[in-house]
Amino acid sequence: MLNVRKIVELKGKEKLVMVTAYDYPSARIAQDAGVDIILVGDSLGNTVLGYENTIPVTMDEMIIHTRAVRRGAEKTFIVGDMPFMSYQTGIEDALKNAGRFMKEAGTNAVKLEGGEEVAEIVHKLVQFGIPVMGHIGFTPQSVHEIGGYKVQGKDNASRERLLKGAKALEEAGAFAIVLEMVTDEVTKEITEMISIPTIGIGSGPHCDGQVLVWHDLLGMNPDFRPKFAKAYVNLYEICRNALEQYRDDVKGGGFPSAEHTFTAKR
Repeated sequence: MLNVRKIVELKGKEKLVMVTAYDYPSARIAQDAGVDIILVGDSLGNTVLGYENTIPVTMDEMIIHTRAVRRGAEKTFIVGDMPFMSYQTGIEDALKNAGRFMKEAGTNAVKLEGGEEVAEIVHKLVQFGIPVMGHIGFTPQSVHEIGGYKVQGKDNASRERLLKGAKALEEAGAFAIVLEMVTDEVTKEITEMISIPTIGIGSGPHCDGQVLVWHDLLGMNPDFRPKFAKAYVNLYEICRNALEQYRDDVKGGGFPSAEHTFTAKR
């Protein structure tokens, strides 16, 4: 299993591979595939729980899913995503909730969104022995403030905010930073400026690693195909076809057949 020190040491030497996972079977597959880091993202609100965005996700929901992921990936570095209002209300709440991830769910680290505005919280968590992954650029928990899903770093003010945020997170003790939907130029600048790894999602090839959402890379949502996500398989189509065959077999009497039936003789 990787640890924080090894992750930092890989910067500039080897690309980090991170994927989100939300349950036991997906975590087991990710570990068997050799993924470096599993993020139990609050994106489970969109992908698994059917919420419109990540804002309704609770700590209890995150703990349940993270426990399942840990059971499926005992040897993989796991990051728990701090949900909306689990840390913004102050250092005491941040410590309590980050501690829950470590104690109750067995994470190796936590992730929280924001730059300069959360640097003090990051510093305090690290002081108390809780490794922190930062997250700047497009931050889903601030979707209403940002005004939708918008690329960050397009103008000088946005660029300066991102550069200052990245530096503040590094100085606060974060071991890595997720850059989401940041322009390629600013991503390159940040990656070269800081000594900790950057992990990109929709931020181009200059990051020290990449992360994709489980359902996006497996093509499980036909209604959501973001520009930055590469679907390596159309699992939605595969699953739907299998279920259609099952439906037809049941209705037509083809299932269960003799090989799927128990009798007194066998």
